[in-house]
Amino acid sequence: MSAKRILLIISGGIAAYKSLELIRLFRREGYEVSPVMTRAAEQFVTPLSVAALSGADVHRDLFDLTSEAEMGHIQLSRSADLIVVAPATANLMANMAQGAATDMATTLLLATDTPVLIAPAMNVRMWTHAATRRNIQTLRDDGIHFIGPNDGDMACGEFGPGRMSEPAAILAAAQAMLRDGPLNGRRILVTSGPTHEPIDPVRYIANRSSGAQGTAIAEALLALGAHVVFVTGPADAPRPMGAEVVEVQTARQMADAVDAGLPCDAAIFCAAVADWHVVGAGNSKIKKDGKGTLPSFELAENPDILATVSKGTNRPELVVGFAAETDDVIAHATAKRARKGCDWIVANDVSPATGIMGGSENAAILITADGADPWPRMSKADTARKLAAHIAEALT
Repeated sequence: MSAKRILLIISGGIAAYKSLELIRLFRREGYEVSPVMTRAAEQFVTPLSVAALSGADVHRDLFDLTSEAEMGHIQLSRSADLIVVAPATANLMANMAQGAATDMATTLLLATDTPVLIAPAMNVRMWTHAATRRNIQTLRDDGIHFIGPNDGDMACGEFGPGRMSEPAAILAAAQAMLRDGPLNGRRILVTSGPTHEPIDPVRYIANRSSGAQGTAIAEALLALGAHVVFVTGPADAPRPMGAEVVEVQTARQMADAVDAGLPCDAAIFCAAVADWHVVGAGNSKIKKDGKGTLPSFELAENPDILATVSKGTNRPELVVGFAAETDDVIAHATAKRARKGCDWIVANDVSPATGIMGGSENAAILITADGADPWPRMSKADTARKLAAHIAEALT
């Protein structure tokens, strides 16, 4: 069986040094790597280093007569099984969104029908700029897959989103896309963890959720070849390697991230979203007055993310909600499925005696239009694999 071929495009950002480690990881896993470098990328890593690690010629010039005679740029773009752009600068993403073909890299990206995975890397202000946000949405609508960026220290001295994902995470995302699983080519959104609704700068309202079940579901879907957009609140569980991770704090931020993550083939709402937020949360810590007076708060309902997506015009083919109940589990979950308008509800009993909330096991009941299907108690990883198998069957 021939090795999978990855066309790796390296653009001009300081994170280009990570591309050398990424090439090493790709080669270690048995992939063939065809490297492409922009002229700006050569300011950060040398073509000689890239060629030595990849064991292949570096494609740099659109009008290189020798390269064009041996393998034209159109053939190069279509002979790969996957195109990875790492790092993807704000400039390259802007050109991709506009369909500009200004050099070898952008011409390849415009001429291809091969799946594309990009790993953005840029200054935090560039990442959050309105123009970049528009370009991101355009690229997602065009079917481009994202990995990262992460929060972290920038070479410019700032901190925030914009740091390129680590090579191991990019490798995992590429492997998921190259895997010949039943969900290959499917885009699935998963929400996970709690949300934190601020009372003041140091206190918040939240639910008891570790995020472990959400991470397990994302990993199970990745193993079946899905591209996973993982929207998570401040959870303790590790983030799934290879997923497109979006970190949020509040329910409103999660609703915005979910909206930005659409369209998708399926949406799995595993997050324990707080039902209310404090109106006019203070910017200063609330102090005790020494007189026993209790502070009072006005609460308002948070957006109903599950119902909004289930009944929206951009509805995925399959929408799955979760119901954490403490009594009359099947009745309450069945009513919730009808009320929210989703296809399935995964219900579980989280009363203290079960030890499920925050524990390593789950005892789920799958509620569908056909009724309730109780599953035996099992690990959260096994629960996730069972749910992922049901999702794959529903989407294929």
